[in-house]
Amino acid sequence: MAKKSDQPAKPKRENPFKRIASVYKTIKAIDPQVTLWMLLAFVVVLGVGTLIGLLVGHVILALIVAIPFALLAAMIVLSRRGERAAFAQMEGQRGASIGGLSALRRGWYYDQEPVAADATKPSEINTAAVVFRALGRPGIVLLGEGPKHRVDKLFVKETKKVSRVAPGVPVHTFIVGTGEGELPPRKIRMTLTKLRPALSKEEMSVVNKRLKSLPGIRQGVPAGVDPSRARMNRSALRGR
Repeated sequence: MAKKSDQPAKPKRENPFKRIASVYKTIKAIDPQVTLWMLLAFVVVLGVGTLIGLLVGHVILALIVAIPFALLAAMIVLSRRGERAAFAQMEGQRGASIGGLSALRRGWYYDQEPVAADATKPSEINTAAVVFRALGRPGIVLLGEGPKHRVDKLFVKETKKVSRVAPGVPVHTFIVGTGEGELPPRKIRMTLTKLRPALSKEEMSVVNKRLKSLPGIRQGVPAGVDPSRARMNRSALRGR
């Protein structure tokens, strides 16, 4: 009788087509028009390829080349529509700032939990003004959520706090929301990446270590308040 191998079985590779189908179903449930836009992108790219083939006299060859690009265009539309739908669901919810920060590319650090909140009771954490913090080459970014006058007070306190450990580092403040003068979550990545660089990668590493030394929100809110209820479930403090 053959002996059973003691080696653990290798995990099965996920079928990429099943994964795409799963993502498509999820996005379609949020955005029913995604199929139409994907078909439109596919047809437009395929049409351009066919037209080029007719002009050069190699239609079959042009189609062979155009079909993969047409599929790629459809996948790009699926990704963009899915991202837009996800941000639409985030808007108005506490912790939407983390959704916007998670879309940043590499070169940014951010705290998954808010670094400040003005809650006085455990039951107020979901309605409190909160501030999230990020660090990139443009400097320190504070993203506030909640009533403007309350967020502004937190901005003043947090700016003083970070300036003590990182003097001279620029501090940018934005209120995240859908109101007038507020920064929508879907525009966080674009807005932050357009800020002018002020720190080198080495300086960022030093500033990040100093920011980590600051007391967290758990030391600034009353007992019984769970700051994790004001954040989204993502990996803590990572560079993108």
